[in-house]
Amino acid sequence: MAFINYATNNLAIKIVYYGPGLSGKTTNLRYIYLKLDPESRGEFVCLETATDRTFFFDLLPIRAGMINDFQIHFQLLTVPGQVFYEASRRTVMRGADGIVFVADSQVALLDANIESFDGLRKNLLENEMDLNDLPLVFQYNKRDLPNLIPVETFDNLLNPQRAPAVEAAAINGTGVFETLKEISRLTIPHVRKKIFEARGEKEQKEEIDWHTIEGREGKKEKKEDVEFVSSTSSISLRKIKITTKSDIEKEIDNLARQFTSKKE
Repeated sequence: MAFINYATNNLAIKIVYYGPGLSGKTTNLRYIYLKLDPESRGEFVCLETATDRTFFFDLLPIRAGMINDFQIHFQLLTVPGQVFYEASRRTVMRGADGIVFVADSQVALLDANIESFDGLRKNLLENEMDLNDLPLVFQYNKRDLPNLIPVETFDNLLNPQRAPAVEAAAINGTGVFETLKEISRLTIPHVRKKIFEARGEKEQKEEIDWHTIEGREGKKEKKEDVEFVSSTSSISLRKIKITTKSDIEKEIDNLARQFTSKKE
């Protein structure tokens, strides 16, 4: 569930990038981070246990209040992709508000995608969450490579409900922000409705006004009503050593508190 700071009227929505190992989850986050105005984001953080890593950062891409004057933030996280890091994935998924499933389009990895998606369902159930009740976007990544799994195969095996799906080549940024826009537009009304219901208030419909983020190339995307352009910054990765799986969730919550405690 979204983290709310009533003192500063900030709200953090948790979006998790899930998928098999080396499918491009961290590549997505790195590209997004590099393209954002530094004033609109937190640190790029790596939470490390002795065996695995979770990447994380906060961002502030929108001006619209979700509940009266509440300011929306996003937490973007990746989960460890390798199959033997199940406990870490389960911990990171706890409280997720939206999910991006990053599938590897290489033919040889079809089984790995199916296994990872089955694991996603199981990990959510372990957290008493149902994938059918969560905003979900598929990203079919690495479409720039040869010998690709057809989109129709992905749709039939992973996405029979036809959730939004984006073809991508995250290594060069293709489809990365399109994916983020899709999951954002699904997740914001989903969280808004849950919070209004929990507070016993009437839901207020508000227009989402995205920041125009200035960038390196000086070009603005013209699709729909959202504009994202690159910045001139580089990644400075901060590593946080943690000893137990339960510390992952605690540290993520702590980072959210730090970011949402800022006054705009």
